[in-house]
Formats: sequence, C-alpha cells, structure tokens
Amino acid sequence: MATSAAPIFFDDVRSYLDAAMWFVSMAVQAVALIHCLTQRGAGFQALGTLPKGAWAAIIGVCLALTVLVGLSLLIITMIGVAAALIYMLDVRPGLKDLSDGKGFW
Repeated sequence: MATSAAPIFFDDVRSYLDAAMWFVSMAVQAVALIHCLTQRGAGFQALGTLPKGAWAAIIGVCLALTVLVGLSLLIITMIGVAAALIYMLDVRPGLKDLSDGKGFW
C-alpha cells in the first residue's frame, strides 16, 4: 500500500515546488523590470552597458513569455531569471553608485 502512495505524493510535491519556483521567478523578473523602467536612460550610457530600452525589452519579453508559457517550457523561465539577475547584480549597483547611493532602490 505504501509503495503505491509514493508516486502520488511525489507528483504533488513536485507540482507545488514547480509552482513556487514559477512565482519566485516572476517576482524576480517583475522587480528587475520595474527597477529598469524607473531609472534614467543616461545612467545606462554612463555605465557603458546596454541601453535602458534593451534591458527593458529583454526583461519584459522574458517576463511575458514566463507568464504565457507557464511551467510547460522551463528554459524560458530560467533565461528570464538569468537576465533579471544579471541586471539586478551588475547594472543596478552601478546605477546606484552613479546616484551616490541615494534613492529608493
């Protein structure tokens, strides 16, 4: 009896973990997109990185695909999270340094 219950339990746990990862990835991408859209475009040029429009397009398209595709195509979600984390961990600190650390973000 216990052996037949294990696959059912495994499927439930996996579906909950997949849903949790999807929500977390959407949150990370949404925060990165909102931060990107609220920054001035001149700061991106001063850093020598991609322009503001390019970052917004990359993160926005990945977020839209994550919402539309859902859990069926996980590679799209992983690409979106990678792009959002690159922005948050590389570009965001540079923008913060340009503004002398002032600001909400």
